[in-house]
Amino acid sequence: MLKTLGVSAAGFVVGAGVVGGGALVLHTHHSVGGSPTYRKVATHTTPTLPIAPDTISNVVKRVSPAIVKVVATHKNGQVDIGTGFFLTSSGDLVTNDHVIYGANQIKVQVPGYSKSFSARVIGTDYISDVAALKISASKPLPTLPLGSSGATPVGAWDIAIGNPYDLNHTVTEGVVSAKGRPLTIGQRQYPNLLQTSAAINPGNSGGPLLNLKGQVIGINTAVSTQGQGIGFAIPVSTVKKLWPQLLKYGHARMPWLGVAVLTDNAALAHQYGLPSAKGVAINYIIPHSAAQKVGLQAGEVITEINHHTVTSATQLENVINQENVGQKITVTVDTHHGAISKTVTLGQAPNGPISIPHTSF
Repeated sequence: MLKTLGVSAAGFVVGAGVVGGGALVLHTHHSVGGSPTYRKVATHTTPTLPIAPDTISNVVKRVSPAIVKVVATHKNGQVDIGTGFFLTSSGDLVTNDHVIYGANQIKVQVPGYSKSFSARVIGTDYISDVAALKISASKPLPTLPLGSSGATPVGAWDIAIGNPYDLNHTVTEGVVSAKGRPLTIGQRQYPNLLQTSAAINPGNSGGPLLNLKGQVIGINTAVSTQGQGIGFAIPVSTVKKLWPQLLKYGHARMPWLGVAVLTDNAALAHQYGLPSAKGVAINYIIPHSAAQKVGLQAGEVITEINHHTVTSATQLENVINQENVGQKITVTVDTHHGAISKTVTLGQAPNGPISIPHTSF
């Protein structure tokens, strides 16, 4: 787990509406710093529509039958409203983990059906905020094709469909404003979000962010409380990676080093007396993690992974995520006694919140 860096916004609303209890408001932490496919996911080619006055309406008409409303009820009577969409015709659907987290009953409202379906949880991943649900219907269900978040350029048109403030099937449009945005919201770290200008509000969470082909490029997840037109979505590449794991194991098997880090720079190096002005400084070692087992310590600076230079927390996160649970990596750190390299066997990321105390060197 890596602590997200450089977040200047004071707070974000994660887009799960709370009926009778207000919006779920989560605040950022201020810091300075090939799995096989076990069930087929819809990835068929979708024709590109010409850009015309009715382009967005045509996309919405085509994709709407596959987009659902998720209603999660908790023991204390709280009800969270979110959105989801089908990936398989047999009733497997994706949403955000925070929409259904801690719920004891989950209902799904499907277009064309008068009654809600009871849903069961197939798998969840707390850290990436992705959940897989399943319902059983009497006939095959419509699905959405997955696009490519990596191939989607900044400035591309996008469409968000969801249930903001319990307003069913609301459509908004915008552009992909930025990519690779790292955010920390509560105890969830998002290292690589898409930013969109499409309006996202409580209740949109778990719904699709679509391109003009009607392909999913992201899962709408959060919105800035300090500005308009600043929404965030989990890239669809994360769904593609996690989906087979959620179906097979019920959780994600993500590699985990177990450090909270700060982006290091010359000012930090001077302030804290760090041994290097490059790399990422370790702020905290998670107990019982792979990092603790090999003796990595707060105040050391990670400069290389497998002899490749590391310059940012996002880069470190991406490098770790390319490895596998149980795989050995070489971590090079600068200490006050010089540079040392250690062989670390990566652990498995926990499927739940982790408390990271506010520590300093």
